[in-house]
Amino acid sequence: MTKGNINVSVENIFPLIKKFLYSDHEIFLRELISNATDATLKLKHLTSIGDSKSEYGNPQIEVKIDKDAKKLHIIDQGLGMTAEEVEKYINQVAFSGAEEFLDKYKDAAKDSGIIGHFGLGFYSAFMVAEKVEIITKSHKDEPAAHWTCDGSPEFTLEESDKTERGTEIILHIAEDSTEFLEEGRIGELLSKYNKFMPIPIKFGMKTETLPKPEGAKEEDPAPTQEIDNIINNPNPAWTKQPTDLEEDDYKNFYRELYPMQFEEPLFNIHLNVDYPFNLTGILYFPKMTNDLNIQKDRIQLYQNQVFVTDNVEGIVPEFLTMLRGVIDSPDIPLNVSRSYLQADGAVKKISSYITRKVADKLKSLFNANREDFEKKWDDIKIVIEYGMLSEEKFFDKADAFALYPTVDGTYYTYEELYNKIKAKQTNKDDKLVILYASDTDAQHSYIEAAKAKGYEVLLLDSPIVSHLIQKLETTKENISFARVDGDHIDNLIKKEDTSISKLSEEEKTKLDELLKEVIPAEKFSVQLEAMDSDASPFIITQPEFMRRMKEMQQTGGGGGMFGMGNMPEMYNLVVNTNSELVGDILNTKTKKKQERLINQSLDLARLSQGLLKGEELTNFIKRSYDMIK
Repeated sequence: MTKGNINVSVENIFPLIKKFLYSDHEIFLRELISNATDATLKLKHLTSIGDSKSEYGNPQIEVKIDKDAKKLHIIDQGLGMTAEEVEKYINQVAFSGAEEFLDKYKDAAKDSGIIGHFGLGFYSAFMVAEKVEIITKSHKDEPAAHWTCDGSPEFTLEESDKTERGTEIILHIAEDSTEFLEEGRIGELLSKYNKFMPIPIKFGMKTETLPKPEGAKEEDPAPTQEIDNIINNPNPAWTKQPTDLEEDDYKNFYRELYPMQFEEPLFNIHLNVDYPFNLTGILYFPKMTNDLNIQKDRIQLYQNQVFVTDNVEGIVPEFLTMLRGVIDSPDIPLNVSRSYLQADGAVKKISSYITRKVADKLKSLFNANREDFEKKWDDIKIVIEYGMLSEEKFFDKADAFALYPTVDGTYYTYEELYNKIKAKQTNKDDKLVILYASDTDAQHSYIEAAKAKGYEVLLLDSPIVSHLIQKLETTKENISFARVDGDHIDNLIKKEDTSISKLSEEEKTKLDELLKEVIPAEKFSVQLEAMDSDASPFIITQPEFMRRMKEMQQTGGGGGMFGMGNMPEMYNLVVNTNSELVGDILNTKTKKKQERLINQSLDLARLSQGLLKGEELTNFIKRSYDMIK
């Protein structure tokens, strides 16, 4: 038997591991099963090239709980280790600069990256165990070895009577970690971290029902047998070539990833690249809502089929974090920190590749079946619009597939929309004004008025529409957007034939003075306009720039995207001088009746915009009843 000290440069390495990694102590199981998987895959490689005389067979990894003895076993049938290899790989910890480690991580209790950075994967076992044993037999024809360590730098290493190839790790679970002796807890961790490991993982047994023997009666119970309970899928869909998968394979894998998600995904994108980095995966577009927050963190990041995290920010472009699926790359370390992701060049290349791949897929779907793409637009537009805002390269590519629907359900690309509106414009040198609605119910009367004048009205109703049109206006040449209930469209879009006012200049001056006496100037800017006689007498609009800034404040979060504080509520009141009611107001003899008609007309306009509330609404209702009487 050999006794000795583990070769580390400070004696308190084990308390450090436990202290600094305690917030992520559950990852010990992931680390140990990853080691077992590596050992098995290495054996597979050695047998395939003839460097090992051992027969590979059908190895598996087994996880066993001995609750009474307070032990957890991880057993593999991999290449194993000789006593000399245990000395090399276990006792001489790949750990340099321990004092630097102490300085660097003394304030970083939650940074799980230190295992990967310092080669301490195996030693994560001491986060939950007071003693660890390794019983291992190499694929070489050498005696088995038994290593024991109680969490101090001292260890024992002696021969073992193990006869089967492979390694068994025995964790003597500490009193403060007995949760890891519960089947439910271990099953949860295996499902979380090892669901798609490339080697079958056995955890307990399950009962399989067998066919009834010939001649058995109907009431006779079917025979059963106990079989290994393999808890993982070693060959998930993303590890296969797209040419080997059917549409149903992708849908079945989606259900495997998200068993509680009942809606089918709209479509998928299979990622497969081996240069200049390695990356595979499948991303799914689910049906989206307009909520930008609740759907994040559903993409799972793997390293060689080992689960790393579902916080993929930094690897996946932010606008795609609302998608679902899997990304697997050996170029990303198992213990990945946010600072590492932000600094790593390979990660930035991965993010850029995913953006390009998604854009190419969307373009191919649009080209292959535009009608189907249009049907799915409402379910995917929030992702595409968010991408157009946040990623310049995606914005450029989106011209080929981003759609601009009208309130009547016609879909245009930007080029199609521009050409259609440009063709209708009388003066070709004027800036092109594109009208849009954001709520067809609330803006119904404005939409109808615009359509009656022959204007095209888009339906842009996502929560980021103000930011998007701002981006389009600064990127595209000679265009502007105006919401249909914003600044009056006849002022925005120049027409050669304007309506003639029925009022004389003297009457208009008198009306203007009368209105300004009654209508509060701090809330409304009064504009007299000659419109069709059947148009509304009073129309409330809001200056486009002011409404857009307020919307940007709301979606920008906090104190507003541009730090402007709360903007005042200011509206335009457009008064139709050709309306019969406006003529009646002007010709009414008594001042009191004029004021009542103006207030009633103003309140009706406010009511149509949802601006009449509280005491003002109560007064309006009372006044309306009085007028009826």
